[in-house]
Amino acid sequence: MQRPHPDWLQPDWDLPHVNAFMTTRAGGVSQAPHASMNVGASVQDAPEHVATNRALVSGALQARAVFIHQVHGADVLHLQPHHAEPAWLPSRHDASISTTPGLGVAIQAADCLPVLFAAPAGVGGAHAGWRGLAAGVLENTVSALSAAAACAPGEIQAWMGACIGPEAFEVGADVLQAFGADPARPDPRFFVYRPNAAGEPRWRANLVALARLRLQAAGLTRISGGEWCTYSQDSRFFSYRRVPLGGRMVAAISLR
Repeated sequence: MQRPHPDWLQPDWDLPHVNAFMTTRAGGVSQAPHASMNVGASVQDAPEHVATNRALVSGALQARAVFIHQVHGADVLHLQPHHAEPAWLPSRHDASISTTPGLGVAIQAADCLPVLFAAPAGVGGAHAGWRGLAAGVLENTVSALSAAAACAPGEIQAWMGACIGPEAFEVGADVLQAFGADPARPDPRFFVYRPNAAGEPRWRANLVALARLRLQAAGLTRISGGEWCTYSQDSRFFSYRRVPLGGRMVAAISLR
């Protein structure tokens, strides 16, 4: 039985009914600059390498990992068996849920925050960059999973994977405004003012703290992860801001 690569991240859950992990750069077949576990199909990697790496993800997940077409939105797809068929064209969603054993959620990331969810009878995942986060992708995923798995939000556990950290995530005033923050008086838990070298106003944003706040407001009490920076840990993670076509990782989860 194939297992996740030792370098991959895994939630600190004790849930025998769930398989879950997030890949790193290790464990795949791609060559530089995509070395080696790139699962992204739009970064100029060899298609056969991407296909092999995605098959390795499914093998480690012990389920068919279903990749969606992520567009920085907030729509959620409830996976059905036909979504795992080769003829299915990935739809434009930024989150998915599954209540079917063997049908796995797959969320790509390379600086945006991937969040995995585990309910008693279902699983989910969300791609939470700042646009999707501000648009409500986490709240929508919790709502969809609660309905599909017939449980309360408080019964759902959330785990945050690797994303760009607060020391590296430079943003403009538009990002603060998307979250209803006043650029003149930002909450330092989420935004820290730091002008760039030209003296232009910029802030450092904390995606993990913003996501945690949203998850708590949605009714979740068991939230973990979010301890890794994709931008600064270049030997371990791909980063879009560092190398736009360098590669993509995936956070995946399935019911056993």
